[in-house]
Amino acid sequence: MTVSEPRERLLRTATRLFYEEGIHGVGVDKVIAEAGVTRATMYRHFPGKEALVVAYLDHEDAVIRDLFATAATLAAETHAAPQDLLALVIDGVADDATRLHTRGCPFINASAEFPDAAGAVRQVVHRHRTWFRQTLTDLAAAAGLPDPAATAAALVLLRDAMLVGNYLDGSDVAIDFRATARRVAGLA
Repeated sequence: MTVSEPRERLLRTATRLFYEEGIHGVGVDKVIAEAGVTRATMYRHFPGKEALVVAYLDHEDAVIRDLFATAATLAAETHAAPQDLLALVIDGVADDATRLHTRGCPFINASAEFPDAAGAVRQVVHRHRTWFRQTLTDLAAAAGLPDPAATAAALVLLRDAMLVGNYLDGSDVAIDFRATARRVAGLA
């Protein structure tokens, strides 16, 4: 399927603005103006702002999934043990917080602005967090950890705290995350 360049421009612009300024703080008119498209183009690709927000969060989900895929590819190329893959994921999550997601977690931020758990935005958040937790559980199980679900839950909690702490206190929090996450995963 071919994706149109104006749609991609809208999504790139919305992703930047929603993450930097907050979703409710950015109107559709601002996204349209900064993306350099017409209102008709916007509504041809996204029936409304909520659809654009869902696309933004789907994009953020893809970024995180790509982080896991990159770690898995590297682990496969180097014939790494499952514990090494878990360590690569932890490092990737820490790097992401200092490089790309420096203003907190986009999913937590969106949830704060969209409190309706049954709404489309929160459904994307739920789907992402469920995948994230399950993937960490699977990695912990492959690494032979005694309670993979508890390990994954702790790693999710640590990631959430790191993303918020990184935004409030600076990137040194990612160093602490790395060390603590490795201990939790039995890698220290």
